[in-house]
Amino acid sequence: MNVSHHRLSHQDFMTLATGGSGVDAVRELVSVEYSKHVTFLWGVVTAAEGSEHYTLARTGYDLLATVIRVNREAAAKVIRYPSVGTWARRTVQAGRSGTAIPGAVPDQLRAVAAAAAIRAGLRTEIEVPVISGRVTLPSLGTALVPGCSARVRTGPGGAAIGPVEIPRNPCHDAPGWLGLRRVHVGPFDVFIDDLDPFRMPGIQDLAPRLDTEPWKTAFRAAWLVLEEHHSGVAAEIAAVVSVIAPRSRPPSGVVSTSSPEAFGTVAMSLSPDPVTCAVTLAHELQHLKLGALLDIVTLALPDDGRRYYAPWRDDPRPLGGLLQGAYAYFGVSGFWRRQRRGPGNQLQADIEYARWRAATALAVKTLRSSGRLTRAGLEFVGAMARTLGTWQDEPVPLQAMTLARRASESHLSRWQSANGPIPAG
Repeated sequence: MNVSHHRLSHQDFMTLATGGSGVDAVRELVSVEYSKHVTFLWGVVTAAEGSEHYTLARTGYDLLATVIRVNREAAAKVIRYPSVGTWARRTVQAGRSGTAIPGAVPDQLRAVAAAAAIRAGLRTEIEVPVISGRVTLPSLGTALVPGCSARVRTGPGGAAIGPVEIPRNPCHDAPGWLGLRRVHVGPFDVFIDDLDPFRMPGIQDLAPRLDTEPWKTAFRAAWLVLEEHHSGVAAEIAAVVSVIAPRSRPPSGVVSTSSPEAFGTVAMSLSPDPVTCAVTLAHELQHLKLGALLDIVTLALPDDGRRYYAPWRDDPRPLGGLLQGAYAYFGVSGFWRRQRRGPGNQLQADIEYARWRAATALAVKTLRSSGRLTRAGLEFVGAMARTLGTWQDEPVPLQAMTLARRASESHLSRWQSANGPIPAG
């Protein structure tokens, strides 16, 4: 497996920084993350050297390389699957540190290779690990089998894991088999992953196996909002987001998160309405883009312990966290700016736009004055500031502006009561 060297053009860099429609830029970021996964997969093999896991991991790696030669597209679908990167990274960390991480074992590389072989229809057999009674095949689903290992048999006529037959359409459930379901609306094609143990690291409220029909309904309605009023963002979401990891629904609103460890995955609860679902995807898209960008460009110096006020958080944030939040709410501000021109709750759109454009401008000002941005970081944040500067002059009705300011002042008051005065700078 070969790793490409990546360099983002200055034009693409500035497109990302100014908030323009950057499908070409995000596709390059997708390529960057694919290469990162390939690097981690080889890292799994090298980290296992000298252990009893090495031969197992190397056999899996060699089979995956064979699948690439036979059917590169099938192999790529598995390699780029977000949980593959999360598992591989944590397995490398576990191997280097000697600290056990549940499920982060080099033998799982065989299951990754088996998933690719099944997708390619390659005739082969390989022994894969059974972890807690399950065999997880990334991008396909999970088999429920006994024992410590199971033999995967695959070929043009189908595939099986031990006694479990995998359906011709792996998205369907079958005896002993739980398939990954999909939502497909136009170019938006995602898995609803409620199975993979590495689908989103660090989140405790991931939903168990669930009925996906409400999710399909929610995303179809949200996609209509995105395509009609946010076509550039919709194109970027379609290029970047490949997995939704459902979270348990809170008493109100929606909770969501994303992680640089799981590029392409958005972990979120079921949204109460199409606009909320759409803006949540737009928000997490920004985090995913910036996380991938930071893999190739350094925008900030290492954390020096200082903490800053973020107008959307109740806790003081490190500079890197403030940068992530500012870029996310830069996208949120742009969403509500466009949404003001569409149907729906006009007052809500005006309030959200007024509040978040001001909050993001404040965070950007803090970033620029911190003295902790690199040259590239100053250029990136400076471009954000120029776009935000043009937005500040756009008129907003007095009622919406008043309510937005009241919400901002209330947040600041609560923050200071909990954390003390805003840190200097």
